[in-house]
Amino acid sequence: MIKPFFKSNDDNFCLLKGNSMKLLPQLDHKFDMIFADPPYFLSNNGLSIQSGKIVSVNKGKWDKSEGFEFLNNFNRQWLSLIRDKMNDSATIWISGTLHNIFSIGQILTELDFKILNVVTWEKNNPPPNFSCRYFTHSTEQIIWARKKEKVPHYFNYELMKQLNGDKQMKDVWKLPAIAPWEKSCGKHPTQKPLALLTRLILASTKPNAWILDPFTGSSSTGIAANLSNRRFLGIDQEEPFLEISKNRKLEIENIRTAAAYKQKIKGFNHKNELQLFLEDEPQGADSYGLELPF
Repeated sequence: MIKPFFKSNDDNFCLLKGNSMKLLPQLDHKFDMIFADPPYFLSNNGLSIQSGKIVSVNKGKWDKSEGFEFLNNFNRQWLSLIRDKMNDSATIWISGTLHNIFSIGQILTELDFKILNVVTWEKNNPPPNFSCRYFTHSTEQIIWARKKEKVPHYFNYELMKQLNGDKQMKDVWKLPAIAPWEKSCGKHPTQKPLALLTRLILASTKPNAWILDPFTGSSSTGIAANLSNRRFLGIDQEEPFLEISKNRKLEIENIRTAAAYKQKIKGFNHKNELQLFLEDEPQGADSYGLELPF
């Protein structure tokens, strides 16, 4: 049996330490949604600008580029393993940039996923272009796909319409990057904002759904999931990031802190909209009630 790195007292937040490629085959569980922010393999000794300062783009050995063939094989391996851990009606969201998103789209098609959308996240405050020789990179792409061509997926169309001024929500979202309060327990170099993760989760899951993040980092996915009454399993190899994840979960076990964070998450019409929605949200089906085997 796998021993968790951390499991919360409410059993709704669990972390595993190790390589997802090795741990996923050992999991006897099906998930309702996957969010994956796999390595972009950008650590090539280049430079960027952050907060007005020149900084290295290197993030760690896990992000070092080893060529196109390596990238395709890596994406094929983890996506094959993830597919086996998805319910038939489950969907997967995968974040990327031009450095890896084309490979991911190709492998999804190869593995018989059905791509539903490619959402473009436009950042409010992207870093400036260091070389001044091309347009500033200000977006990331998030592929949304379901496991099977002919098995329907869940989509909360009405909520997404409500959040968009009662108009159909488009596949271009303008949302801010992480705010200082989201780094209260430490910072991850590729941390995603709760505004983005909360929208993905509410769009594609029911209450109590199990959500898996195989490259969890500081577990923004898990915090957004728990604040939205969903359950979470995250996997990462780096213990410092898992410690940040654990501390973030412990932080929101304080009811007042959790309530304050729900009001701070952007992407809603007013600060109480998320809480009001969660209070009125119909409960999920019995199939969402399975427990993890550890």
